[in-house]
Amino acid sequence: MTDEAYWTYNNGVTGYPRLDGRGRADVAVIGGGAAGLWTAWELARTGRRVAVLEAGRIAEAAKGGAAGQASVIQALAYSRIAHAAGPEAARCYAQAQKQAVERIAEVADRLGADCELERRPSYVYAADEQSLPQLHEEWAAALQADIPAVYGAATGLSFTVAGALHVVDQLQFHPRKLLTALAEDLVRRGSAVYEHSPVVTVDEGEPCVVMTETGASVAAEQVVVATGFPIVADSVLRRSLRPRRELLLAGPVPAERAPEGMYVAVGEPAATIRSAPLDDRQRMVVVAGERYEAGSGSVQERFRRLSAWAAGKVGLERVEFRWSAQDYETDDRLPVIGPASGEQGRLWIATGFGGWDATNAALAGRLITAGIRGARPPEWAAPFAPERLEKNGHDQDDWNGPARSVVRHRVERDERDALDAIRPGDGAVVDVGGEHCAAHRDASGLLHLVSALCPHQGCTVEFNDAEKTWECPCHGSRFATDGALLQGPAAAPLAPARAYLALTAAE
Repeated sequence: MTDEAYWTYNNGVTGYPRLDGRGRADVAVIGGGAAGLWTAWELARTGRRVAVLEAGRIAEAAKGGAAGQASVIQALAYSRIAHAAGPEAARCYAQAQKQAVERIAEVADRLGADCELERRPSYVYAADEQSLPQLHEEWAAALQADIPAVYGAATGLSFTVAGALHVVDQLQFHPRKLLTALAEDLVRRGSAVYEHSPVVTVDEGEPCVVMTETGASVAAEQVVVATGFPIVADSVLRRSLRPRRELLLAGPVPAERAPEGMYVAVGEPAATIRSAPLDDRQRMVVVAGERYEAGSGSVQERFRRLSAWAAGKVGLERVEFRWSAQDYETDDRLPVIGPASGEQGRLWIATGFGGWDATNAALAGRLITAGIRGARPPEWAAPFAPERLEKNGHDQDDWNGPARSVVRHRVERDERDALDAIRPGDGAVVDVGGEHCAAHRDASGLLHLVSALCPHQGCTVEFNDAEKTWECPCHGSRFATDGALLQGPAAAPLAPARAYLALTAAE
């Protein structure tokens, strides 16, 4: 078994250059994931020169590890949006999702992308009677939003469900293959993709200047920030976004036993199921679930539970791949797509997809391109505008969002006992010499200490025992055990721990 996404394993490596020196473009797009590449491609089609800047490799960050399915029904999306933002917002979301599904199919065909695109029915099901009221409410909200969902109990799954909604002719595909096809085409059109080019500052001047950690820069008339958690987020946006993590498993099953559609459960466990082409006799079953708050720990146990569920319910007896995906969601369950609140109006934001990045990334590409062109937005676009967050946002004093999780991450006061208790391969946050330290003991027994304070907003990180990483519970930044930055919004690694001196002196 490998701790890598099925979509990225043994699937070639992109080799775009690192940004060096100073460059110019019409639009700089920060982030080479789904939203960034869709937006860059749509802009390149209009004749604009686009520069995509990705901190690592394109299509390999959190969004590249998702499930690769595009559906107009998405768990409890419509009932939740209707409750939070009203039935009209749910209707707008439904219209946008319908158009995004068809846009994905159209573009994949136009590019001739070998992305394993298949038309399949999509289901939202209640595993037990307790979950039926939620499913019924979602059905009513979906119908009110003009989604042609059919209610019944037949799903084609190998286990009985209490009820299900389904919509035909939805899409599943290999997400990385589609995204790399977008990148290849936008480069053919005269735009550029830069990898290993993490952006650290954005100057919203005239022109805007985007600078990487090496001092290289791109000057552009417009900047699109599509980095999951925006690196230029203001206080309203920071308070509005919550990181959500999800675990995924994949393994082969005989083709005749593979699920025929795409499935997501209402209630617990909120598992998502689909399959992908493998060979003439087998399909690769992909199961996602065990959603959790970044930094909440017990990831190894979560993987164990998900594996047991997948074996018992869908016959996934041999897990060959396991990985995690991360996305951000808002209180009203609507994505944030449109102009940021900067005075110059040259910054654009795409985030808050809530795990449904396939359709919402395509949607972001369309809306932001229309905005940059000065075209009239579709009539359904208003609920996605970032400015709504300022109208609906909470004051700092009564905010009930992610910062609550920081309170749980207290450090141990008995420094020596806490360090001695860390077993090889494990990690913990401890207090050493008055400093909060992220302590990891490697397989050889050697102890490593780095600062436990995330450089983004100063929150205390927590250890992920399955992926051996440090995670920030506030905004989802992730770090290697040596403190190296793996995923933003942080723009710097965890600092070296001054506590090494205190610990050495104590010995």
